[in-house]
Amino acid sequence: MTLPPNNAEVTFRRVTSANVSEICELSETLSEEQRDFVADNGTSIAEGFCSQSAWFRGVYADDVLIGFVMVHDGSDWDDGIDCPGPYLWRFMIARPFQGQGFGKQAISRIATRLRSQGVRELYTSYGLGAGSPQAFYEKLGFSPTGGMFDEEVEVVLQLSER
Repeated sequence: MTLPPNNAEVTFRRVTSANVSEICELSETLSEEQRDFVADNGTSIAEGFCSQSAWFRGVYADDVLIGFVMVHDGSDWDDGIDCPGPYLWRFMIARPFQGQGFGKQAISRIATRLRSQGVRELYTSYGLGAGSPQAFYEKLGFSPTGGMFDEEVEVVLQLSER
């Protein structure tokens, strides 16, 4: 597995027949604890292709595939999502690339993309316990809404200009 430099630029690329297998294999890099909190990328891709409200991409650092992201428009009963704004439905950075700032850079790029569309908030949710991404989201400025999404804590990131 090639490691990108720490200053690599994070970009998003469509899921295609050329990269889908590699994106699916990234799920296997997560620790057992993390896998309890992160849906398998193959399942996420299938759900994304079945949804009319999902935007999903492979996450790259320069030319190295490092993760997967899926953002939902926010409200679609067919998808089981009822949220007042865009919802970070799935997000993962493969274990070898964690702790290098790539996740932060990816969320920042998503926030910039949404801000350019006039969006003011990005929602997501997470489960609690060993392996939870709670600390990651808190560091990025997500704060609890007081609500729950299924059995997960719902959080929101304010996208106002900083």
